[in-house]
Amino acid sequence: MTDAETGEPMRNLAEIMARLQDKKLPPVDKWNPDFCGDIDMRIARDGTWYYMGSPIGRKRMVKLFSTVIRRDDDQYFLVTPVEKLGIKVDDAPFVAVEADIHEPGPDQGIVFRTNVDDEVIAGPDNPIRVEIDPETAEPSPYVLVRKNLWALIARPVFYQLVDAGEERVMDGRTVLGIVSRGRFFVIGSLDAPT
Repeated sequence: MTDAETGEPMRNLAEIMARLQDKKLPPVDKWNPDFCGDIDMRIARDGTWYYMGSPIGRKRMVKLFSTVIRRDDDQYFLVTPVEKLGIKVDDAPFVAVEADIHEPGPDQGIVFRTNVDDEVIAGPDNPIRVEIDPETAEPSPYVLVRKNLWALIARPVFYQLVDAGEERVMDGRTVLGIVSRGRFFVIGSLDAPT
């Protein structure tokens, strides 16, 4: 991760946190326009945005839409001060495509970058969770990007977390997890299934 002004790498977690706090997004949670109906827009599991069945090729357009997405209950909407439009999301609205571990050790922070260039530091406000498919036992890892909006952690990024993970015994089970901003996140079980 580099400083936008100097182009120099940012190694200090406090600097990264300060820069992320300065980033302003539209206040979609405060906007309450009337629902205007659903539009033919879908976000695929791989993070590709589609409009009327065709991928949206302009990344700037996708990034703009991503700033006005909101999730109410289990439905996703694009919200402006004057309209609220329903969209479909196959899994999560974002994909975490990169993770950098800053200040490795007990005080480390994991900085994720999404497919729309949002950045988030995993921790108490931005937890990591892993869901296990009951049929295939395949993990689906996520990190919270902002209120009620999660990013699916891409497979190579998840493997990076697994590689950097540590074993612990919790509730009599051996688990694999990773620390970020003082919180231990379980990313897998090391016990044989019963």
